[in-house]
Amino acid sequence: VQLQASGGGLVQAGGSLTLSCEASGRTFSTYNKGWFRQAPGKEREFVATISGLAGITFYADSVKGRFTISRDNPKNTMYLQMNSLKPEDTAVYYCAAGTRNSYTSSWLPDYWGQGTLVTVSS
Repeated sequence: VQLQASGGGLVQAGGSLTLSCEASGRTFSTYNKGWFRQAPGKEREFVATISGLAGITFYADSVKGRFTISRDNPKNTMYLQMNSLKPEDTAVYYCAAGTRNSYTSSWLPDYWGQGTLVTVSS
C-alpha cells in the first residue's frame, strides 16, 4: 500500500483545512486508517483513526470536536477535516494504514505516507 497525503498549507487561527490521503492498492478499504502529526522539535503524535470496514473513529483529546476523519472507500481516499485550527496544530501531518486495532492512541500502522505541512498562524 502506498499513501500520498496532500492538502497542507498556511491558515490563520480559527480557520479550516482539509487533508487528503490517496492510497494505491485494492485492499485499502479493509485497512484501518489514520493520521499522525509531528510538530517542530517534538515527537510524532497520534491524531485520529477510522476503522476500515465499520468506519469507527477515534480521536486524540487535543483534536476531539475540532477534527473529523472520514474515508471514501471507492475512491481509496481518506480525509481529515480540521476546523477551529490553533497555532499548536502546526505540524507535518502523516497518513497511515494498517491491520492492527485502531481504537487506541497507541495504534501502530503498517504503512506510512509522506507528510504534508500544516502551518497555523496566530
